Amino acid sequence: MQQQFNPKNENIQIFVGGKLYPRNEAKVSVFDSSVQGGDAVWEGLRVYDGKIFCLEQHLDRLQASAKTLAFTDIPTNEYIKDAIKQTLDANSMRTDTHILLTLTRVEKITSGMDPRLNQKGFCLIVLAEFKPPVYDNTKGIKLITSHIRRNSPMHLDSKIHHNNLLNNILAKIEANYCGADAAIMLDNLGFVSETNDCNIFMVKKETLFTPHADACLPGVTRATVIRLAHELNIPVVERNISVAEFYNADEVFTTGTMGELTPVNDIDGRVIENKSASRLREKIYRAFKKLTEQEGELIE
Repeated sequence: MQQQFNPKNENIQIFVGGKLYPRNEAKVSVFDSSVQGGDAVWEGLRVYDGKIFCLEQHLDRLQASAKTLAFTDIPTNEYIKDAIKQTLDANSMRTDTHILLTLTRVEKITSGMDPRLNQKGFCLIVLAEFKPPVYDNTKGIKLITSHIRRNSPMHLDSKIHHNNLLNNILAKIEANYCGADAAIMLDNLGFVSETNDCNIFMVKKETLFTPHADACLPGVTRATVIRLAHELNIPVVERNISVAEFYNADEVFTTGTMGELTPVNDIDGRVIENKSASRLREKIYRAFKKLTEQEGELIE
């Protein structure tokens, strides 16, 4: 499912380094750390009916990623919240909005890898777009298994929500060539980790399964689904899961801020057959949508 340009986003205002700019004027320097090495961290947020969902969880993860990468200047949550609300107000955005937060080390005094060359503080980018969930959660999606492995902590820890996304992009390119919507990425042992852009769950005999968050990002939506499953008295198991088990699941779905809870119809040409007539995803998704109505930080 290729995203399309939304004309509503043609004249949006974007927050860059402390100021709002029209879309065609919002830029960073060629010396910015995000340009030189993908040295930045990011978060994706969604706005529902005047509220930013799970904002604190996303900001905590942004702060943790920046600390892990030894950022010397990290803005406070209060600063980031104010920047987000300025951006949403400038664009009159109150729902069906996706926000991409990016935090960089800002400009280097000269090109090079050494973060000590970044001596001007930080640059926060708030890119908010009119964007409903990118996947069709009624029809579902098709996946293939990529030969690109998800990073393990012994290489580049996926717990860091960093801007070096080439690993995921290579897997997405593979999915594109295969006519699929996304790609399953395995860990270094050959077990399923996640897709190139989402966490993944399967249902078998009324039990919810998901891979350990060892070689994948423990997503905010993933955590919300596990929380809701517990509240709904649905058994949840986190363990190593092979692709073969996903082929033979009753239900498979992905989770993420961009797509919410998306059913998977097909993996590597194997149709997901719901032999037990399970409706767990639907049950959890109803609870998730209700939660988005009840929780979130108000845009004041």
